[in-house]
Amino acid sequence: MFSIIIPTFNNLKYLKLCIKSIKKNSKFNHEIIIHINEGIDGTLEYLKDKEFITSYCKKNSGVCVGFNKATALASKKYIVLAHDDMYFCPDWDVAFYDEIKRHPENKDFFVSGTMVQPFKSYLEFDCGKTLEEFDEEKLLKHVNQLKFEDYQGTHWQPSLIPKITWDKVGGFSEEFSPGLGSDPDFNMKLWNIGVRLFKGLGKSRVYHFSSISLRKKAWNNGAKIFLLKWGISIKFFKKYYLKSDTPFTGPLPEINKNLKYYFDLIKCKFAYIFHSILSRKNA
Repeated sequence: MFSIIIPTFNNLKYLKLCIKSIKKNSKFNHEIIIHINEGIDGTLEYLKDKEFITSYCKKNSGVCVGFNKATALASKKYIVLAHDDMYFCPDWDVAFYDEIKRHPENKDFFVSGTMVQPFKSYLEFDCGKTLEEFDEEKLLKHVNQLKFEDYQGTHWQPSLIPKITWDKVGGFSEEFSPGLGSDPDFNMKLWNIGVRLFKGLGKSRVYHFSSISLRKKAWNNGAKIFLLKWGISIKFFKKYYLKSDTPFTGPLPEINKNLKYYFDLIKCKFAYIFHSILSRKNA
């Protein structure tokens, strides 16, 4: 059905749980493609004789390179971008498939699932902050009883994108490596080719272990890179373009350029000028 893309960085115990959840809780059969960064914790040996497709970097290349390398190996029409610290909940893929059926063939779109997390977020439900604390039985018993509606303007994983759409924009921008800021940048590229459906599905759910996969990495200043690339901040993009975290009402309309829009835009331009000057001084 889908090509599921999972970058991993010395996080074998969470990766095993992620794979287990896909096998256990998916309705359909999927192609699993794993990008291995380093893999010195046993990941390389574990995946060596498994049926999964893999790509590999000897040093940590981050999620941008990981997504790009792994997606280049995808054979399915639709790709799902995921992280190794996600547990896929029952029928996550049914919600994705039902959404696909609502749209014409070859339509460009960006759809995501909803993260269930043990802190205040999209869907707050504490089943453990670590693998050792994880209460799988509690999650499976209650997760589908939690109420959460579809929402607008998502840029999070797990995300579903037609492979042809991914190819149109060239995947993730590797200047954001190892990864911060790359998600909204990807959505800005989609916006610029005319995509207006950025929909978060309340019924497609993963349990997310509070960014376990991010804690080991030395991160980039994604907000600054985004600002210098696009001339606006990520916050501005989410507010005026994506209308993030508002109830889903349909494809996004064109931007309402009112007084507040121009006021916030001017603030973005001042920030852009400041960081441009600072970057030249530090060059």
